[in-house]
Amino acid sequence: MGEKVQKIIEEIKSLTVVELNELIKSLEEEFGVSGAVFQAPVQAPSAPSEEAAPQKVTVVLVDSGANKINVIKALRTINPNLGLKEAKDIVDNVPQTIKENIDKSEAEKIKEEIEKAGGKVEIK
Repeated sequence: MGEKVQKIIEEIKSLTVVELNELIKSLEEEFGVSGAVFQAPVQAPSAPSEEAAPQKVTVVLVDSGANKINVIKALRTINPNLGLKEAKDIVDNVPQTIKENIDKSEAEKIKEEIEKAGGKVEIK
């Protein structure tokens, strides 16, 4: 991998969820493509194995509830790199993806944390 590409990847890793979402939308508009184009095709398993791989899911905040401050705090606990403004933007503009491509067990912990704070999430 070239040095230039590596620098770009490192820069992308430092983005917040909101900034990454803005980047994806900007790239889609600039190049006239969908973010789905960059995803690898999913192959169906040939035969079910006894030890199935952990299911990967996405956690989406669908309702911030009556006490948004508690949900903002929970979001920042879940993702320490999330700034106060970014967390508030997520809470104010539901539905928003909290985390993608994570194990179902981690998603359940996030769901529990958000619901304890008064929000509502959906696991997809």
